[in-house]
Amino acid sequence: MKFTVDEFRAWKNRRVTLLGMSGVGKTYLSALLREHNWFHYSGDYRIGTRYLDEPILDLIKQQAMQVPFLRDLLRNDWIYIKNNIKVNDLGPVLSFVGKLGNPELGGVELQDFVERQAKYREGEIAAMHDVPEFIRKADEIYGYQNFVNDVGGSLCELEDPAVIDLLVKHTLILYIQVTDQEEEDKLIKRAQSDPKPLYYRPEFLKEQLSTYLKDNKLEYAAQINPDEFTRWVFPRLFHSRIPRYEAIAKPHGYTVTSQEVSQVRDEKDFIALLETAIARKK
Repeated sequence: MKFTVDEFRAWKNRRVTLLGMSGVGKTYLSALLREHNWFHYSGDYRIGTRYLDEPILDLIKQQAMQVPFLRDLLRNDWIYIKNNIKVNDLGPVLSFVGKLGNPELGGVELQDFVERQAKYREGEIAAMHDVPEFIRKADEIYGYQNFVNDVGGSLCELEDPAVIDLLVKHTLILYIQVTDQEEEDKLIKRAQSDPKPLYYRPEFLKEQLSTYLKDNKLEYAAQINPDEFTRWVFPRLFHSRIPRYEAIAKPHGYTVTSQEVSQVRDEKDFIALLETAIARKK
């Protein structure tokens, strides 16, 4: 959706999609807005609770079945396992995606990793197609006037134009850009100090994996230390995503900086920031 400042001010039921790398402030803004009568739609939460729920449980059960005591309990239906995914704690989703590398070091073998990546992508696409229905539910069922779509950092990697077209049709796209070198270094350092599972485009993964194996004189992915690879690849992933975010934001949305987002303290500040972004684009 595109607006003039006056049109935006007259927009009664505001619907915003937050776009950007993990760590730039999307969930911070979403949590803040939730306190001001905004419905918080978390893409990753929807993926985990709807589209990856069964695969996650299958993975957990597969591990549990390797423990004789738990195997007997499961096979006799004396216990059951369920996910406890939370909007602010997506641990089961991250565990399912996993990190590429040596299984003995907590990694996932290449074939399984690629299959999980594909399932995550399918789940993210499906979760984004659910946005219009949740906009309706937020209003008609829960009585929320406004809606914020907190998407994963990998939205720009999906290579599915229909997803972007749908989000543009139903929401205002707000891209949170990292422009300050110090801020960029901080984000990368934070990701490297606590490496988390990531989604990679297949072509990107193939290219980076080949480079990493060659540079480290390794023969295959199962020799990789999962955390070391994730630390190594994150800066490359970060910079590869920037032009992809911009390719969405320039024709379809508005851009603010992570420094501007860090100054937002309440809904009033957020609305003012949106108006600034709209005026700046014009």
